[in-house]
Amino acid sequence: MYIISSNRLATVILAILFLVSCSSVQNTIPPQELVVSEQFKNPIGFYDATPSFSWKLPQDKNIKKQTAYSIVVASKPELLPNNADLWESGKVESQQTLFVKYKGKKLSSRQKVYWQLKFWDQDKKASAWSEVANFELGLLHNSDWQAKWISLPKVDKAKSPKTNKTSYKVQYLRNEFTLDSKIESARLYITAKGLFEAELNGKKVGDDVMAPGWTPYNKRIETLTYDVTDHLQDGSNAIGIALAEGWYAGRLMLRGYPKVSPKVMCQLEVKYTNGDVKTFITDESWKASQEGAIVYAGIYDGEQYDARKEQKSWSLTSFDDANWQKVVAEDIDTQISLTPKRHNTVKSVEELAPIAITEIDKGVVIFDMGQNMVGVPRIKVPMDKDGTLKIRFAEMLQQDGRMYTKNYRGAVSTDYYTAKEDGQIEYQPTFTFHGFRYVELSGFDANATTDKSWVTGVVQHSNYDLNVEFNSSHEKLNQLQSNIIWGLRGNTLDIPTDCPQRDERAGWTGDAQVIAPTSFFLGDVHSFWMSWLQSVRDDQDEDGAVPVMVPSLGGRLRAGAGWSDVITIVPWETYQRTGDVGVLEENYASMKKWVGFYQSNAKDHIVKMFTHGDWLQPYSTHKRDERFGVTSNKLIITAHYAHSVNLTAQAAKVLGFKSEAKEYELLFHAICDVFQNSFFDTQGRIIEGPETQTAYLLALAFDLLDDELVQKAVPHLLEQIKLTDNHLRTGFLGTPLLPLVLDKIGETDLMYEILFKETYPSWFYSINQGATTMWERWNSYTHKDGFNKGGMNSFNHYAYGAIGRWMYERIAGIKPVKVGYKEIEIAPIPGGPLTSAAATYNSPYGKVSSSWKLVGKQFNLDIIVPPNTTAQVFVPGNTQESIKVNGVEFESNSDIKLLRKTNKAFVFQVNPGTYSFKAKY
Repeated sequence: MYIISSNRLATVILAILFLVSCSSVQNTIPPQELVVSEQFKNPIGFYDATPSFSWKLPQDKNIKKQTAYSIVVASKPELLPNNADLWESGKVESQQTLFVKYKGKKLSSRQKVYWQLKFWDQDKKASAWSEVANFELGLLHNSDWQAKWISLPKVDKAKSPKTNKTSYKVQYLRNEFTLDSKIESARLYITAKGLFEAELNGKKVGDDVMAPGWTPYNKRIETLTYDVTDHLQDGSNAIGIALAEGWYAGRLMLRGYPKVSPKVMCQLEVKYTNGDVKTFITDESWKASQEGAIVYAGIYDGEQYDARKEQKSWSLTSFDDANWQKVVAEDIDTQISLTPKRHNTVKSVEELAPIAITEIDKGVVIFDMGQNMVGVPRIKVPMDKDGTLKIRFAEMLQQDGRMYTKNYRGAVSTDYYTAKEDGQIEYQPTFTFHGFRYVELSGFDANATTDKSWVTGVVQHSNYDLNVEFNSSHEKLNQLQSNIIWGLRGNTLDIPTDCPQRDERAGWTGDAQVIAPTSFFLGDVHSFWMSWLQSVRDDQDEDGAVPVMVPSLGGRLRAGAGWSDVITIVPWETYQRTGDVGVLEENYASMKKWVGFYQSNAKDHIVKMFTHGDWLQPYSTHKRDERFGVTSNKLIITAHYAHSVNLTAQAAKVLGFKSEAKEYELLFHAICDVFQNSFFDTQGRIIEGPETQTAYLLALAFDLLDDELVQKAVPHLLEQIKLTDNHLRTGFLGTPLLPLVLDKIGETDLMYEILFKETYPSWFYSINQGATTMWERWNSYTHKDGFNKGGMNSFNHYAYGAIGRWMYERIAGIKPVKVGYKEIEIAPIPGGPLTSAAATYNSPYGKVSSSWKLVGKQFNLDIIVPPNTTAQVFVPGNTQESIKVNGVEFESNSDIKLLRKTNKAFVFQVNPGTYSFKAKY
């Protein structure tokens, strides 16, 4: 027998205890999806020197919540995790995983920062350290720029091929430089008053489209940063930049702002392995030409490309630029901020193949992409030398199969390509974009046989991830979901636009505030809205007026109720959906200024101001302009005044401004008193202007009536709906409120009936007419009557896509109870012809899922609740019967508790995990 000595036995026992101890406190699964500020993952050219950190816990059955975290931040990755030199948070006892503010050493332009974290779970077990994440700051201040703005001394104008409209010719600018040591890294900092595309040694820099984007150029211009280390070579190098007018000097620009030719500015900083840094800038040493292949470029009229004028190798050192002109240079205007771009750039994100080809005339062929989309085509067709290919676009076809372009109004939206030789050409426009489903080609080789490979639809929009998956048992509801997504994608090309195809494409604020809540379900649009809100603040007047379009185009419409309220509505919705208090911190002062503008135009709390009204309300009998709807303007304006005051009060509470919160609460109640006394009688009926659904919806959605009057007003709203055979009669302002109010007053079945209506006006009506996006009007086109004769007739207009919010929150049942989905409600309510519906949403804490199905007389609900959250789950069913959870009769445990039973549902409190419910229905 082998006998262990007492000392050795003690050592063995201690070792075993140590191993057991380690296993009990160490969880090997690290935190995931590390991002900074508004969900940026390892960004370069980052804007925020005081960032916040966010992460998600692993969706693992053993991980329920976080009890503590530790963040380490360093200037080099090898210093992590034990020797962080910028910041160590220490172990912080907190469940917070969103927007933890950096509190370390001051960060500066160009600095690359590395960070890492771990968390402790509900059992106090520490995770492994995460992977090392990083961000690299751009040039944060005007003073960081040594470069100058450059352009040709005089830029000629080119005429649109079909109209007398002109645009500044595209400039081609170049320079050469020498690198005399081994390269460690290189960054190109670049921006333009206009649009640019850069090349280094013949290779395109980046894959961005329409860069740097559209901001209020008289206040702020965004800059971009590119890692160009791999573009450079030892010795001689060449850089070339193509420069077009874009939004800066195009047809639609700020009135009263001098229209001057585009300019570009860049700064190339090369770091050698010996530590030296060499900087090359745009200055007087550059040369330029306006003789190049792109002979015309306009956002609205399209692009004209002449391959015979290509300047081959113009961005290579072998190019002879002896005949090119010297540029002129000007210093940076210190009154205009140069700031790193705050949201993801526009990119080519998807490609579509045609589903059909039709020869409409000899040599004229129409390609049907099967989907109304936004972007450009990529063309590969056989051409004859000196032949010109004409490329037209349309969202719809006329009854005879020809292109319908009347709704483009003044936008010609046509591209041209002239071939330099016989053979197949490949062409994709650079400095324009189009909204279209159909592409018409003419001018190609007459002997060629048409082929679907000739055209590819290149979808372009600001590059955000899609967040939600939704499907149901109803084909048209699924098509509506698709239409909503394509509507958002098509109208988020750098800014939120009303439409992407006609001679407008502007940042209408009313459309934006209407779609914003739904947009957060559809995509990761946090940074998109934060960036655009910065432009809203830039364009806000000193007296608080907020333009109805941002970037502002000037003119007499300085502000408008329901539109300008974007400055209170979108920040509040962003906070609710993301949990980012920073959006309120940034916008609170502007929210107050906007309320102040209302106050300055109010007499006894009734405001005199412009409004577009309930825009495009169906069956409008407006005497002057049917587009404005018939709901009382005075009522609309006062309702939005009250609503903005209320949201400002709520923001003040969140930010801890108690006295201001109280002040705004008192103002809100005073406006409410005036509102109900001015617009309603004692029986809850509208007395100002015609009775409309929207008038009642505004009062009920914004909580403008006392409880007694609410009970009296609700039947009048229902009466208005009944009078229209349970159809909606709402325009842009009323439509998003309709499902919310009907849900609030317990009329979910009625909302289902309205949603599933097939006749005009309804969501399915446009689908029955072939819609693949949201339309501007409920009847933009009908098989019976053809195209709507109104001047506003876009077939890609996202406002009515606001119904998406109700689809996800009520049909699928996923809704935030606490900001950022820290507490979730999962409360699907079946209705209409649906037998099943499901949605999966990538919330700030992780995947939330709700999938229900009616099987005979049984309601099945499968859900996923992400870690570090809790959920209240409402399971519809006969509460007199038992309910099964995860296959067995329900019994309360540490993860799930029955809170109560209502007449129609079981209500559970649920911890993170995956659950399956089965109830008699």
